[in-house]
Amino acid sequence: MKKSKQILIGAIILVVLILAIIGIKVYLEARNAGDVINGLKTVYVATGGGKEDFIADQDVISIMQSKYGLNVVYDTWSNGKTILWPLIRERIGQGNQAIAQRISSGDTSYTINSDGVTKYNALFTSDQRFYDYYKLSPTGDEAARYTVLNGGLTLNTPIVIYSWDEVVDALIKEKIVTEKEGVYYITDMTKLMQYILQGKKWSDIGLSQLYGNVNIASTDPVTSSPGATYYGLLLSIMCGGEVTTENVNANLPYLKEFYIKSGYMNNTPADLFERYTKMGMGVPMIVDYEKSIIDFANSDPENYAQIKDKVRVLYPTPTIWNSHCIASFDELGNEFYQAFEDSEIQSIAWEKYGFRTGTTGGTYDVSQFGIGVPQTITSTVTSLKMDIYNELIDYLSKANEVTTSESSTTDSTTVTTINAVSKENTTN
Repeated sequence: MKKSKQILIGAIILVVLILAIIGIKVYLEARNAGDVINGLKTVYVATGGGKEDFIADQDVISIMQSKYGLNVVYDTWSNGKTILWPLIRERIGQGNQAIAQRISSGDTSYTINSDGVTKYNALFTSDQRFYDYYKLSPTGDEAARYTVLNGGLTLNTPIVIYSWDEVVDALIKEKIVTEKEGVYYITDMTKLMQYILQGKKWSDIGLSQLYGNVNIASTDPVTSSPGATYYGLLLSIMCGGEVTTENVNANLPYLKEFYIKSGYMNNTPADLFERYTKMGMGVPMIVDYEKSIIDFANSDPENYAQIKDKVRVLYPTPTIWNSHCIASFDELGNEFYQAFEDSEIQSIAWEKYGFRTGTTGGTYDVSQFGIGVPQTITSTVTSLKMDIYNELIDYLSKANEVTTSESSTTDSTTVTTINAVSKENTTN
């Protein structure tokens, strides 16, 4: 009797397990097909970095679910891999595990059109150049791509220079920085670049408490998207806003000189910004995005309060936008893209994470942060095309191979070239 009861219990447990497995399988298959689960449509989005905290914000998730009926699954992709690899979940170990295992074992036959793969509904890049490039037909060994149904610039933040009150006071005396309505602008970026190329010391501009040469710390443009964006800005300035093949070829040697003189570079913008906030004047100037200080003010208000009176945010004139763009591949992806037009989501993007929305911005309460942040940003250069960025990065990656004759290029020649830059050729 006791044995029969144990057998019955075991049989019941087995049946429950089988039903559970079947249920999970049906659930996953339904999700993969974009069907409604618990009233929500699952959207798969291949996502570039730089916005992790924003897309994980519980208020944003709640709005997506309650107002738009979307359960968004963000898979992390590097921008470059979205071009080279087939944009399927299995390529990063998600989705159909049988296929994912074959891919991890070296099977390269799977494409976005293969049976059984889990397709994406949208791409959310962290750099406009990859969004623009994805819309082109693949070439060479690039993977086949989805047709882009809709999309555009969604989250924006400009390149800025973070510094400190004493440094900025000195730069104002040098007529490099100008203060207007509480906002600090680098109105002579050419002169600042000259100082760096000439090897001018901090003590030469009245900052004897600082050791070494005038410098702006940045992430490495060869390995970092923010660094590449910054060097794209520098190249555009050197070219006078006219980024032609002739101008690029003429100015790349000077940009490499600038790169070499910049010295040690952090791998990530987060590491660089942390160094800046923790070391104070020990890190006189860094390049980062505007959003970083706003994110810091919200995520670490205690430490922000300790430094905010000395922090200075400098806006280069011109600057350049870092734009996170969405490309939708089907109607479900389009619903996801259109959800970012929601005013509540846009308010969260700005007030908590420092992202401006739309191409030129909206209405922003800039007073809440207690530092100089402009309502609008108009003096900007156009983002460089992918082939120019590739040429720039390839050229800089060979910086360690500089020959003695190349590195002996005179500062006077460099200064003469940069002095020829026209400030009239930037787009607003």
